[in-house]
Amino acid sequence: MLYNDIKHIIKHIIKHFDFEGTYESAEELVNGNVNFTYKLYYRQADGSVIHYVLQRINTVAFRDPERLMENIVNVVNHLVDSMREDGINPARRVLTYIRCDNGSYLYEDRNGNYWRADVFIDGTTAYDKIDDGEKFYQAGKGFGEFQRYLFDFPAEKLTDTIPDFHNTKKRFYAFVAAVAADKAGRVKDLEKEIDFFFDRRKMMSEIVNEIESGKIPLRVTHNDTKLNNVLMDNVTGEAVCVIDLDTVMPGSVLYDYGDAIRFGAATAPEDEKDVSKMGVDMGLFKKFTDGFLSEVASVLTKEEIHLLPLGVKVITCELAMRFLTDYIDGDEYFKIKYPDHNLVRARAQMKLLTEVEKHYDEMTEYVDKFIANK
Repeated sequence: MLYNDIKHIIKHIIKHFDFEGTYESAEELVNGNVNFTYKLYYRQADGSVIHYVLQRINTVAFRDPERLMENIVNVVNHLVDSMREDGINPARRVLTYIRCDNGSYLYEDRNGNYWRADVFIDGTTAYDKIDDGEKFYQAGKGFGEFQRYLFDFPAEKLTDTIPDFHNTKKRFYAFVAAVAADKAGRVKDLEKEIDFFFDRRKMMSEIVNEIESGKIPLRVTHNDTKLNNVLMDNVTGEAVCVIDLDTVMPGSVLYDYGDAIRFGAATAPEDEKDVSKMGVDMGLFKKFTDGFLSEVASVLTKEEIHLLPLGVKVITCELAMRFLTDYIDGDEYFKIKYPDHNLVRARAQMKLLTEVEKHYDEMTEYVDKFIANK
């Protein structure tokens, strides 16, 4: 059965959600690469239109939709309560999910697929590219505010929707096992790349070690801090709402900060073949850092702030190693567009990491300025 058939969706799915108004039309939103997503149009009695987002959860990526949705609802409720305590109307600042006729926020269809819906936040845009520093600054503010309002949420109450997602020790062991198995017969040509990660084994484990030792706290983390997961107001240009909460789970703020810089401050695409183009834009690094820490520095520990650049190194190294692991395994996990795509990705991220390493002291000196104000 084709779930991108809008007629099927209208007939069999939307009737189970408590939408307001009369259904008029729907369109598929194709920007996401995990869930099937649709924008619905509902006409109200006064003639206005409310837009909703309907999604089918990808149960290959997220095997326990009920626990996933439980995470999201708990986090959203906490955000709403925290904003109201600050006198802020959360209507456009937090995702509002719609209940089903079964009383929950999930509808399971007859094929065992899970659906959910939320209110579409009008007057906002999710940008895919960083074409000016102000957008990256606002993204920093958005993710920083998200962390600030969740700093007192007990992270241990959340489920790991993807177990060991940033456990770099286990990621490294998986990499070693892939090299030993050599399923695709590619290891013989990868001595330089393999040595690269063995040389950085200790660094990759540092955040995990810091959490295990209690030197830095376990916090609620978003785990997908790309620019397009912050909605920006079309008039003011300010960050409005953090979206795509599927990977919200326990972790370190260093991971969220690190992935945002890795993605947003890189001078070339994630899969750039010409690695000479890959570097780190320190201007963008400072923009995001300014926005992020303007919101969250007051609730982070001094050690967390000092170690933020370590998050950039660890996340960049982790992703590069995951790309190479998948290439060695025969491209089983990441989608590829050509035979060496994962190897190209790995080399691009390896080059980015070497550039981050060159700027590491400068990055640390910059974030340490925010400690002086604590």
